[in-house]
This record gives sequence, C-alpha cells and structure tokens, in this order.
Amino acid sequence: MKPLIELENISFSYKDRAVIRSINAAVFQDECVAIVGPNGVGKTTLLRLASGTLTPESGAVRLQQRDLSTYKQREIAQSIAFVPQHVDLPFSFTVEQFIEQGRTPFRGLFDGLKAGDRSVLRRAMDLTDTWTLRSRIFNELSGGERQRVKIALGLAQEPKLLLLDEPMQNLDIGRQFEMLDLLDTLRREGIAIISSMHDLGLIEGTFSSVWLLSQDEPMRQGSPEEMLQPELLEDIFNCPPRHRPRLMERTLNRMEYAL
Repeated sequence: MKPLIELENISFSYKDRAVIRSINAAVFQDECVAIVGPNGVGKTTLLRLASGTLTPESGAVRLQQRDLSTYKQREIAQSIAFVPQHVDLPFSFTVEQFIEQGRTPFRGLFDGLKAGDRSVLRRAMDLTDTWTLRSRIFNELSGGERQRVKIALGLAQEPKLLLLDEPMQNLDIGRQFEMLDLLDTLRREGIAIISSMHDLGLIEGTFSSVWLLSQDEPMRQGSPEEMLQPELLEDIFNCPPRHRPRLMERTLNRMEYAL
C-alpha cells in the first residue's frame, strides 16, 4: 500500500527560529496519528505544512505521490481538511451557513447546494451531534460546541486526510469519549487522521501511532505503547523524575477509571 501523504526531510523556520527540522514521515489510509510534544515545539506548524497552508523551506510534502506544491488550493481542499484550534468569524454566520463552507471546493462560483451536498452536510452534522445547533450563531456558541462545529465543517469536505489541532480542547469527558468514537468511525471508513494531542490518556486505544516532537532532538515515531513511556516523556517534556508517578497517571487510558 502506498502512503496517502509523505513528509520528506521537511524543515521550517519562523524568522531565525527553526521549528521543524528534517522530519520524515508517512501516513497511510485509515491510519490515526497523534502528535505529542510541549507547547511551542511545532505541532501546529507540522499540521499546517501537511495541509499546504505553509510551504517547507526544504524537503517536500507529497499527497498520493505528487508534490503538494503542484496542486491547486481547491484540489487540496477536496482531499485534506484542516481543523484549527481557533476560528474567528467577522460575521454572524449560523452554524449551518458555517458548515456549508465545507462544500465550497466542490461547487462552481455561482452554484447552489445540490441534493448530494445537503446529504453530506447532514451526515457531517449527525456525526458531530451539531444538527440541533444549525440555526444558532457560531460566535455565540460555547467552546465545546464550536469545536464540534469546526470538525463538522472539516467532514463536509469529505476529506481523505483530516488534520486536527487539539480537537479535545474545551470538551468535557463525555464529549471527549464521543470524539474518540468519531475518530474511530472515520478511521474505519478509510479516512487518515493526524491530530495534535495534549491529553496523553486519550491516545492509546484510538491512535495507531504517535509522533513525539521535542526542541532539540529528531522526531520519534512509534506505537502508543512504544512512545508513551515515562522515560521518553520525562525527556520530551523536561519533567523531573520525581514526578514520574503523576506522569504515569496522565498516560493511563482515562476510559478505564472514568467508567
């Protein structure tokens, strides 16, 4: 099987500060990857490089064996959906109007929504439990509601690759478990997922692999069992050994003791 997306020796800097250094990775269809690391280490930057909204200074990003830089933005949006942490709307869009923007890559300039578009939108809202919010104003939603609506917008693009920047942000425990169920459903439908994650206890059981980012060392890759080891996490997060019991607790699957 050929990879859906490949990162080949990519690097990126903000002015004089190198953030991404010589990263090599590949993601296959139906794979679910968690990006883990301290704040400021480049998790969001890596997602933006994979989405084509940033261009690497060196190396290449390839979507289905073709350099991402050769695609038109419309073509990228038909295969890759990027769901950012924050969305600020200058207008009073309803939730439905907001999610409808996910169909833009598939419509002509003056085309209205067709029956097929409506079906895709309804399924995206059903999967994210946002159908009942459709008449609400996006800017008036709670943080957790906005999070689900943003993901509905991404699903409305019918992506092959879904990029999520901290999807559990502002979600309570019940909604976090629902989100994990959604990710598992999407993965089984053949959608590849790359997500930055802070809550280590939500990774094992849903994510098939972990990318560990640190300030000074090459990115490590492996299964959750291999990467979520206290010794590695102590190093990555600069956590003193005396806090290992707390660190181990944070890496436990919260599902086990939340039920």
